[in-house]
Amino acid sequence: MDELISSRASSIPQPAGTPANTDTADGQVSGVSPLPEGPVPIGSLVFADELPDGVVVADEAGRIIVFNRVAARLTGLDPAEVIGKFVFDVLPLRDAEGRDWWVYADPYHGLPTRTRHPERSLYLADGTEILVSVGYVREDRRKAGTRGSRPVRRLVISLRGAQQRERLERSRAELVSTVAHELRSPLTSVKGFTATLLNKWGRFTDDQKRVMLETVNADADRVTRLITELLDVSRIESGRMEVHRQLVDVPDRARKIIAGRVAAGDAEDRFRLEVLEGLPETWLDADKIDQILGNLVENAVRHGAGIVTIMVEPTRLEGEDDPAAVAVSVRDQGDGISPDVAPRVFRQFWRGKPRGGSRRGQHGGGTGLGLYIVKGLVEAHGGTICVRRAPGGGAEFRFIVPAGTAAV
Repeated sequence: MDELISSRASSIPQPAGTPANTDTADGQVSGVSPLPEGPVPIGSLVFADELPDGVVVADEAGRIIVFNRVAARLTGLDPAEVIGKFVFDVLPLRDAEGRDWWVYADPYHGLPTRTRHPERSLYLADGTEILVSVGYVREDRRKAGTRGSRPVRRLVISLRGAQQRERLERSRAELVSTVAHELRSPLTSVKGFTATLLNKWGRFTDDQKRVMLETVNADADRVTRLITELLDVSRIESGRMEVHRQLVDVPDRARKIIAGRVAAGDAEDRFRLEVLEGLPETWLDADKIDQILGNLVENAVRHGAGIVTIMVEPTRLEGEDDPAAVAVSVRDQGDGISPDVAPRVFRQFWRGKPRGGSRRGQHGGGTGLGLYIVKGLVEAHGGTICVRRAPGGGAEFRFIVPAGTAAV
């Protein structure tokens, strides 16, 4: 059975067996098919007004039988006024060169083998750009009789606003620009030092060679971190971030992060770990928890001040049947983040205003992707994260993840 798409605008209750009367483009009266009588199988009925994109459905004659709420918003037209009118009159679509799309696409008389038109930019009469894709519902081949004759039963047109695509293109352009900028510096350093060593190896002392090689090694690590961040961003945006759960001792992971910072040269008294009793057994992705904690501690060290405190405590997930969860707070004693910018700190490329010569939120190579990735990793676990003012001043990044269960 064909799936039925119904619009509330085109399905006003009618007497049994009576089509809804609607004026057409030529002033005649046309019947708009009402909802089917009797029981409808679950899953066979979808209300067009509930769909996220604009949907316009035209019958075999080109008259509109569905015009949903999103289509009305995108075009500025009243569904009650366009039902029954010809679709090419209601939507005079033109391409960037001003050509009439209905004329050169000829959907009702074109090739009988066509099933769809992929999404493309078209323009309404007032110049509004919209993204349009078109699908064909053709006569069943067995009913059509001949292989080459399959007339169009319905034309299904999907409409989307172009603003979302423009924002995506700007975001991608900014990402490319940022990556190019961040890669240029370490690669220039690596190229310069290696070329110098190759050409003038004998002129340098062992200490000088060691300094150059250590610089090359550090810059190579910086490039590796940047590539890792880009891969994480790609997985987050595409929904392909996988979580491999295992039994994880969150306080122990925090201790290892602190030990690594101390081994790298930070003062041991710069860090404090507080663990409350009653922690649930947690099944999480150990590597991703390390990445979350490492990024948040790095952010606090670079852009905060005073002691960096990591607090691990049991909590509940609001609205969940199984409330077992663990909350981790990373606090510093710096200037903090003002409430008006707090909602933006987890966006891509966000960088806060300088505070004491630093930029809150800029870390992990300066791409502005670190906190965005942290948010994505927390949400991949089914958790939440927020930033607020710490009890003693400074910033507090607090994330909550469900305890989880063992992977089957």
